[in-house]
Amino acid sequence: MQGTPLSAFPAQKRTAQGASMALFPVKYIKKRKVIIMSRSLYIPEGYKSALTLRETQHAIKYIKDIFQQALSFALTLDRVSAPLIVKKGSGINDDLNGVERKVDFDIKEINAEAEVVQSLAKWKRMALYRYGYSAGEGIYTDMNAIRRDDDTDNTHSIFVDQWDWEKVITREQRNIDFLKDTVKSVVKAIAFTKRKVSLRYPQIAGKICDEPYFITTQELEDMYPDKTGHERERLITKEHKTVFLMGIGGKLASGEKHDGRAPDYDDWSLNGDILFWDEVLDDSLEISSMGIRVDEEALKKQLAECGAEDRMQYKYHQMIADGTLPLTIGGGIGQSRLCMLLLEKAHIGEVQSSIWSDEMIEKCAANGITLL
Repeated sequence: MQGTPLSAFPAQKRTAQGASMALFPVKYIKKRKVIIMSRSLYIPEGYKSALTLRETQHAIKYIKDIFQQALSFALTLDRVSAPLIVKKGSGINDDLNGVERKVDFDIKEINAEAEVVQSLAKWKRMALYRYGYSAGEGIYTDMNAIRRDDDTDNTHSIFVDQWDWEKVITREQRNIDFLKDTVKSVVKAIAFTKRKVSLRYPQIAGKICDEPYFITTQELEDMYPDKTGHERERLITKEHKTVFLMGIGGKLASGEKHDGRAPDYDDWSLNGDILFWDEVLDDSLEISSMGIRVDEEALKKQLAECGAEDRMQYKYHQMIADGTLPLTIGGGIGQSRLCMLLLEKAHIGEVQSSIWSDEMIEKCAANGITLL
């Protein structure tokens, strides 16, 4: 099967990257080339899903069942219910990078406005306090969100689904070693799930490296000072296959941030992203953003750095400052992204139902990518 020739697209929007056939499952019958068909869509040449639509739906459920059991066992987590919406102005919703617009609406019954959650990082910490959890205990939940300002592509959708988890820790556990041990547990749960999937569906033969390589954003910038953040991630993940990139949110020696993070949930010195090498897309894929959460000192410092001290008006922030809320570690793990990675899919729309541009739908259909 031939990919669309590069000459069919404007020069400024096309490139190609080669990859060795030996790296790919049997279904890739010859040397594979990735073609950038537009600024936001990648089409792997010769791509064909290993599963039918019906098999894909069964496999999605299988992955979710297996992984959440593995995760809850590894981290000692209870399954809890979580909100889809919160009251506007409560300070509980997350600001992510601080520029995304929330989806909001008015509620006639209470004469107030509500917002669709963007993540549950703050809500989870409050829940651990309200439910009376102690050190070593935690929760996980299904989080669904709408991020209206996200640019959609192979791995991004305006619909976000993830497992959000949070666990109470001691002050002595607020350190890099504890963070790394927790990352290893999450990665092993993912690798275990991949092995189970491959046993059920032998045609999905790819492997997951279960030993994460740890590196800080500053070390990565020092290695590749002339590259962008994503280019650095791609290079280091291609080499090591599974990477935990630490220290996201603060400015690097260059004066630039590797990536943005809200100042009021992760401690920027004790957080990071879990990245896997995606053979189908020939790129790094972020599966989880996680970290040890701010204590009173980290909260004060990071709010000041962002000029966001006004957030101390909210009850959530005050409860951190006065020590009422427990110290925690937590994160989010993308459900659709994990299914996409483990099922060796080329587009997140193959494992979740969302809204896409007509152009993306047409180009995917023309190249063997069926969006749900």
